[in-house]
Amino acid sequence: MPELERLRADHAPAVLAFERANRSYFARSVSDRGEEYFAQFAARHAELLGEQEAGVCAFYLLVADDGSVLGRFNLRDIADGTAEVGYRVAEAAVGRGVATAGVERLCREASGLGVRMLRAATSDANLASQRVLVKAGFVRVGAADPDDVGGRPGSWYERRLAAR
Repeated sequence: MPELERLRADHAPAVLAFERANRSYFARSVSDRGEEYFAQFAARHAELLGEQEAGVCAFYLLVADDGSVLGRFNLRDIADGTAEVGYRVAEAAVGRGVATAGVERLCREASGLGVRMLRAATSDANLASQRVLVKAGFVRVGAADPDDVGGRPGSWYERRLAAR
């Protein structure tokens, strides 16, 4: 069974492999990360670990038994009991409930960090992401600025978390 693991330095090779293997798949629904992302991957990974250490973000990987990354699940801009959710799942794992299960697990992690409100933006064209959010208990709350969803029309979703 895949495990949700907090991002660590030693995850870097598996994360890079995940991003490379799924780059064209991701680019169909979100903005491409560009060549610079891959060229500067080690520095960016270290930056993420620094943000996580500072408590402003929390990054998780859904890791398969063989050590490969099935998905990335992120809490960004953690402050005042709120956080923004972001996630991406490997193309090979699509349609198996991996995204929904990962987002639900992320919600439990967020609650443990004192987060009481989660927000997520998705493009209006990304119906799969909208379904995942709704299945995970999020509700649409309004339009998102295109800058929030890679220059595309989109919507914000929110989920209130119970206090632990």
